[in-house]
Amino acid sequence: MKLLLIEDDKLVARVLAEAFEADGHETTVMHSGEEGLAYLTRERPDAVVLDVRLPALNGVAVLRKIRSTDPELPVIIMTGLATLGEIAEARRLGVTEIIEKPEVLKHFSEALARVQSRGRRQDPT
Repeated sequence: MKLLLIEDDKLVARVLAEAFEADGHETTVMHSGEEGLAYLTRERPDAVVLDVRLPALNGVAVLRKIRSTDPELPVIIMTGLATLGEIAEARRLGVTEIIEKPEVLKHFSEALARVQSRGRRQDPT
């Protein structure tokens, strides 16, 4: 799959991108919500992997903007520090998956498999 990873911690982003690529996914990394949204005006990945805690524009605000232009794009939120309100808002906005940050690598393949199966069910071809 073609993934957009939006993660401000450069070390975490590198580790995740390497793991995703080792699983065969093409991964583009952006380090802020603004960079990620700018990328989405030019490209449409198969899924977005989004950190909740980002500088300036947080992950929920990024998700809100994504949903305003692309309600079907799968978005997987990673969080270790999200509040219950942020998680509730992400669900209201139609987040595809929520993964706790220490468990991202452990549960990511399963989450992507669910994203891919949803896409196959929606594809009329």
